[in-house]
Amino acid sequence: MKITKPGAPNEEFRRRNLGALLRHVHLNGPTSRAALGEKLGLNRSTIMGLTAELAVLGVVEERLPEDTHRAGRPSLVVSPDTDRVFVLAFDVAVDRLLAARVGLGGVILDRREAVRQRKYPDLDDVVGTLAEFARQLLRDVPSDAVCVGIGASFCGMIRPADGTVRFGPNTGWVDQAFGPELERRLALGLPVRVGNEAHLGAVAENQRGAGIGFRNLIYLHGDVGVGGGIIVDGKRLDGNDGYAAEAGHMIVNAHDGRPCGCGSRGCLEAEVGEDALLSAANWPPGLIGRDAVASVVHAAERGDESARAALTHVGDWLGVGVANLINLFNPGVVVFGGILRDVYRGASAQVGNRIAANVLPVSRERVKLRIAALGDDTTLVGGAELGFAELLENPVEVVSRGYRRQVDASTKSPATELS
Repeated sequence: MKITKPGAPNEEFRRRNLGALLRHVHLNGPTSRAALGEKLGLNRSTIMGLTAELAVLGVVEERLPEDTHRAGRPSLVVSPDTDRVFVLAFDVAVDRLLAARVGLGGVILDRREAVRQRKYPDLDDVVGTLAEFARQLLRDVPSDAVCVGIGASFCGMIRPADGTVRFGPNTGWVDQAFGPELERRLALGLPVRVGNEAHLGAVAENQRGAGIGFRNLIYLHGDVGVGGGIIVDGKRLDGNDGYAAEAGHMIVNAHDGRPCGCGSRGCLEAEVGEDALLSAANWPPGLIGRDAVASVVHAAERGDESARAALTHVGDWLGVGVANLINLFNPGVVVFGGILRDVYRGASAQVGNRIAANVLPVSRERVKLRIAALGDDTTLVGGAELGFAELLENPVEVVSRGYRRQVDASTKSPATELS
C-alpha cells in the first residue's frame, strides 16, 4: 500500500493518505485507529484527522471497540459505511446476467439475475436488461446513499480505455461498444468501467477469497470457455493493451486438438470447456450450461462410468494447462472458478498427476490449488472492485460527484428514471 509521507504538497499528501486508509478498511473491515497508524506508518494525530474527515464525508463510521475493559483509553474502531456508499456491479456471462448494489466493504446489498439466451450478438438486449436491473436496484436506496461508481465484468476481451468488447469467442461479439452504450442507458452521470471476467475474478479472489495473502496468483475461470487472470507481485497482469492472461487460448493439444471458438485448435478452452466435457460424457445435446456440467460431476461421484471417463480426460488436459502456467509464473496459488470449480472437484487427481509429472520440482513445492471462495459471485465482486477503484484513489472528489437518488417531495418517490 503506497503511503505519501509528509514533505509532498499538503493536498496530495492528504488525498493519497485518505485513499490508503479507506482502501484498508474497505478490504480488511473494521480496524482500530491504532492498528491503522501502525499499518500505514502514520502518527496518531494524522490518523485521527484522516478518519474524522472520512467520517464527515460519510464513507466510514467510528465507534468504541466491543472490548473496553483494557487499561488506558481505547482506540476507536473505523468501519466502512456499507449502507450509505455503494457501487453498481454487473456481470455478463455467456448464459446469465447479474446486477448488484454492492456496499463499501464488498457487501452485496441487493441483486438481480436473469438467464441470457445464447444468441449472437445481443448488445441491445444485454444493455436493456442491465439498465432495468439498475433502475430496480436504485428505487429503494436510502435517500442519503450515494453511488460512487459502476463496474462491469464481461466474458470477452475488453479494451480498457472505453469498455469496448473487442472479441467474445463464445458470444459472437466483435468490437461492440458495451461500456459506452451501458453508460448512455444508465444516464447516472458516472463512467462505466468494464473488465474481463477472469482478470476481475483474479482480483476478487486475491483480495477477498481463496487467494488472500498471496502475492502471486493464477485464476482460471470456466464459463462456456476458459479465461485466465494472473496476479504478479500483487498486481494484475494486463499486458501491453489489456489483453494478457488469455490462458484459455494457450495451445495444449497441437496434434489433434478440438476446434476452438477463437479459430484455432487445441486451445485449453477447447479441451476442458463445457462442450468438451459434455461431449466426452455423451450427455444429451439439449443439456448445456453450468447445471449440466455439475450434473456430470455428480454422476461421476455416483459411479457413472461415462461421466468418470469424461472427467479423467478433461482433467488431464486441465492439468497440462495448469502445469504450463505454474512453470511460467511460479504462483503461490491456483484458483479454479466458474464451472471449473466443479470440474476441478471431479478431476483433482488428474490435475495433481500432471503437476507432479510436468512441473519443475522447485515450482511445485509450495503451490496451492483451491476452488474460488466467492463461488458464483467471484466475477461480480471483481466488477464491484472496478467500480470502487476511483473512490479509493480520491474519496472526497468521487463522493462529491456521486449519484444520489432524486426524490419527488410531493410523492416521496424516485423522480429520476433511467432512459
